[in-house]
Amino acid sequence: MDFAEYVAARRPALVRCAVLLGCPSPDAEDLVQTTLTKAFRHWRRVSKADQPDAYVHRMLVNCLRDARARRWGGELPTEHLPEPPAMNTDLADGFAVRRALAAMSPQHREVLVLRFYADLSERAVADALGLPAGTVKSRTSRALKALAADENIVRSI
Repeated sequence: MDFAEYVAARRPALVRCAVLLGCPSPDAEDLVQTTLTKAFRHWRRVSKADQPDAYVHRMLVNCLRDARARRWGGELPTEHLPEPPAMNTDLADGFAVRRALAAMSPQHREVLVLRFYADLSERAVADALGLPAGTVKSRTSRALKALAADENIVRSI
């Protein structure tokens, strides 16, 4: 598969993965663009990898970590607050899941998103995050228990 085909097939899933990892949608687009730019520069190595998706997801997670390390998260004061958008009931389930993921530690969020949204195997998640497979299994177990304890998630599913 060449790079253009890979991007056409995987870009939407990478953007959604970035959103589930905690990026606002506009930032997720930028993060995926940065990740794909890096992947393009190293495409020979990426395409020859045993699991190119795991390789690119690892790049995505690393780019996210780099972006958060250098980003200013302060608030700017404003005189008038914007009106909150009306809640779409069709999106309520998605918001509940995103809220629950946002409340988790980054390690648990990364494992769940890569394992269940990106549909990577435990071995691929371990490779993507640079962890032993046993650590991925235990983090996944703990994260799922935390989700099960969240009443909002249980009600929305």
